[in-house]
Amino acid sequence: MRPGVVAALASVSLLTLGAAPGTARATLPELMADTGGGTQLITAQALRADATTGTVTWWDRQDGHWVKRGSAAARFGAKGLVEGTARKQGTNTTPTGLYDLPYAFGIKAAPSGTTATYRRVHQDSWWCQDNDSLSYNRWTEPRPADCRAAESEHLISYEAQYAHAFVIGFNYARPVRGRGAGIFLHVNGSGATAGCVSVPAEAMRQILTWAEPARLPHIAIGTASGTTALTRY
Repeated sequence: MRPGVVAALASVSLLTLGAAPGTARATLPELMADTGGGTQLITAQALRADATTGTVTWWDRQDGHWVKRGSAAARFGAKGLVEGTARKQGTNTTPTGLYDLPYAFGIKAAPSGTTATYRRVHQDSWWCQDNDSLSYNRWTEPRPADCRAAESEHLISYEAQYAHAFVIGFNYARPVRGRGAGIFLHVNGSGATAGCVSVPAEAMRQILTWAEPARLPHIAIGTASGTTALTRY
């Protein structure tokens, strides 16, 4: 809470510090350098780079402003967050930056109303994380011979986490080997993630029904301040 006179607390909560009376505080997306060019945005914000928890909020661009549509507690990598371009695979860190959401997937059927491309997980569905494979950082079905099972995720094995999920476009369009693979927005597991962003199951369902591909939804991941601050992206 910002310092101020008690009698003015209600006004301070509605105004930007130092702004003229009647000037509404800018929303988080309005403070960002880039929001992806669309009219839908998810922000995933932690307080600090070493945090493993934070908040996911989803926004719509409406009448020239960003309007909050929903919010939920979030979990990040067990080793916190790190600048996406400097991330290394296997470090249990969540990459910061601004990313698209190529498609959704899940072990369960898509929630009613989902318009995003949605891929069902089957027994032979894998996410290849083998740096030596031609299928690095890609869904494979079945797992190709050059992609080692020990270096991949058997998606159906993560019944809770991958009940519903979105692929985050980190290191996806032009994969850099060794940077990391299989970064998703998914349902919470038992604790911090291995580098993904996770939210409660109901929040994940809400996000899937909210997202509209024609509105080019993106996700921005970062911290409240510092070199990985969301406002830098």
